[in-house]
Amino acid sequence: MGRLSPSSEGKALYTIEQRQRRDSSPWTAVQGFLAAFQFLVFLASLGLVVRTLITGEGAFFANASVLFKTLVLYTIMVTGSLWEKDVFGQYLFAPAFFWEDVVSFVVIALHTAYVLALLTGSLSQHELMLLALSAYGLYAINAAQFLWKLRRARLGAKPAMADGRQGVRA
Repeated sequence: MGRLSPSSEGKALYTIEQRQRRDSSPWTAVQGFLAAFQFLVFLASLGLVVRTLITGEGAFFANASVLFKTLVLYTIMVTGSLWEKDVFGQYLFAPAFFWEDVVSFVVIALHTAYVLALLTGSLSQHELMLLALSAYGLYAINAAQFLWKLRRARLGAKPAMADGRQGVRA
């Protein structure tokens, strides 16, 4: 079984040094922008994919949107590995983000399978759209993992009160 992340063991997500490296890394802002952009691309593409599944129309735009979503996904994975190197000293599978990286690789594999199936014609249009939906479902789970981790990091950054509750940072 894989390593557990420090936050799942009840420890802070970042050490003080890692938090400083995170805050000074140019990749932190890039990741923030790309994550929001990717989510918007996902929503638009999801609409096009569902439309194609329901009506059978718009396959060209649905396929183009999945290809664009895949390009954005590859971009965020590369820049994310650079961010992870800056903050944790390794490109991927840092203990703090181990499971998020594992799921990200499955998401990338599904997107890549879509691209290969589209290029080879090995799946029907309907099957392609179902594959895109499965990739998007796992992407949504992966995005939720990262949002949960971000929330945990923010809560961990607040000073504890005398009774152990998290205080509000002034």
